[in-house]
This record gives sequence, C-alpha cells and structure tokens, in this order.
Amino acid sequence: MTPLYDRDGWLWHDGDWLPWREARTHLVTHTLHYGMGCFEGVRAYEGARGSHLFRVAEHTRRLLDSAHALDIPLSFSADTLIQAQRECLARNRLTNAYLKPTVFLGAEGLGLRAKGLTTHVMIAAWDLGDYLSPEAASVGIRALTSSWARHHVNISLCRAKTNGHYVNSMLALNTAVKAGFDEALMLDPEGYVAEASAANVFLVRDGVLHTPEVTSCLQGITRDSVIRLARDVLGLEVCERRITRDELYTADEAFVTGTAAEILPLRELDGRHVGARAGAPAVGEPIADDSVTASLQRLYRRVTRGELGDELAGFSHWLTPAVSCAPTE
Repeated sequence: MTPLYDRDGWLWHDGDWLPWREARTHLVTHTLHYGMGCFEGVRAYEGARGSHLFRVAEHTRRLLDSAHALDIPLSFSADTLIQAQRECLARNRLTNAYLKPTVFLGAEGLGLRAKGLTTHVMIAAWDLGDYLSPEAASVGIRALTSSWARHHVNISLCRAKTNGHYVNSMLALNTAVKAGFDEALMLDPEGYVAEASAANVFLVRDGVLHTPEVTSCLQGITRDSVIRLARDVLGLEVCERRITRDELYTADEAFVTGTAAEILPLRELDGRHVGARAGAPAVGEPIADDSVTASLQRLYRRVTRGELGDELAGFSHWLTPAVSCAPTE
C-alpha cells in the first residue's frame, strides 16, 4: 500500500492551496504533543449528476462547534470551509473520496500554559477505498466488548470530535483486532453501550429500531441520517435510550454506522451470533434482503449517490455538488 504522503495532489491550508508533497508542519506543533485539535471526516460520492459531498454543512457545523467547545478561535466561516472542501474534491480530480478538515494549534510554544498559539486549518482529500473488506457490508462484522470504557461526560467533551479522543478508540480497536475481531464495542462508565471504536450502534428488536442516547458517544451524522431514513421512509419507531450489551446479544438485528463505515451489520458480539433468536443467516452468509439493516443500506446508498426518486426527494439538501476549477499551476 502506497503511503498517504507519497502522492500528488493539493491540500487547503489556512486559505491557500498547497502542493501535497510540499506540506510541512513543525515538530513542536502544539497539537502533535497534546492532541488539542478537532477534525471531521466527510464523504464525497459520484452520482448521476456528478460528484457531491454528503451532508458537508452538518459536518462543517460540527467542526466549528468542536473548535468552540475546545475554546480554539477560528477565523474561517462555515461558507469558506464548505467552498474549500468542494474545491478540494475538484482540484484532486476525485469523484469518490474521503475529506478530512482539521483544526490544529501552531508551534509558538509547548506546555499546558502555552500562550499565543496560532490556529491552523487544513483540508485533505483522498480515495478511501473499502473501510474493511468488500464483503463486510453484506456478511457483517465480528465485535468484542472492550475493557476500555468510553469517556464520561465530565471527563472530556463528548459532542466534540477531538483529536485526543481517538487514543481511547485506538486502544479499544487494537485490542479487538489482535484478538481476531473486526471491531470493538465500547461501554460508557456506567456499563451501558456507548458506541463502536469510530461508529454508532443500532439494534432491531420486534420491529423497533433502538440506539444509545447521546451521552458518552459522538452525535454521529450518519447516525442522524439513519434515524431520519428509518422514521420518514421506512416508518419505523426509533427509540434513543440506554442499552445493555446483552440486548445486543438477543437483538433481531444489529449494525454500526459511520461516515467511513456507512452501515455495517453486526453479526457477532463476544462470540454470540446476533439475530440467532430471529433466525438470521449464519455468520459468513449475507444478511436477508428484507431485513431492516439491508433496507437501510439500500436507502443510504441511494441518497448518498444522489439516486433520490420521489420517496427520497426531501433529502436532496444533504447533497452539495463539487465545483469545477482548473488545476493550480
């Protein structure tokens, strides 16, 4: 696999376009040492009418909210950042891509009391490829409940998508992967289901869709998209509440959602086959076409690819087209 730094392209940095190979950050950059920063992951998809960004306005608002919660001053408006993301897609000649707007602090000083730090913003875009395996979306993933708990609401910011939070996620995921699993399920400090390492969690029981209330977990934009599609298109009841892990063991269906992951079935947790009570296909076999998970996957794929039709026309505002621009000389 080619290293991400070894490619041609353009990055947006503090309002200017920078050749990818010329990107440099000083070794005493404050965020590198202390994790004080925030970021977003935004997906772009190719559709019948060209490429577009999915829910970029919501992602950009969350980026601004995260910076504000961290008390990091930003001089760029939401409109400026959205326009830069649109151009980033075009300048890199990408049709399907993952974009990562990131806010970080400069190298004027180190230490918790450092003053006079400048705020910097960068946007990169590249082809993400498959999040896991090509079969993961149809056969599902295997997860392990982690011994690493999610943050308590008074330990760190739970609404902000901050750089430092992902140490917690990586500890959980690395442990699960080393044990032979695809993903980690993380509990909150009180023992209730929070989320996966970088994805929200849903379960289906007796035709009702359940998901943890947003306390210790991130208020995911894909999570919100799934809730709206389930309620408005499929007519499902959606319940946001505290969930115990044994409810996942005995669920009819379960799945995880995220910008990178999209919608992935959760087919096994801690060695228990999820959906066994409801007669779900065995682990390794494709999920049923008439399942809630598969129905939401189809709807999500259609709306992200701009295949709206009459039943999805009300979601057209989620799509923001890329812009056409000449490559920078």
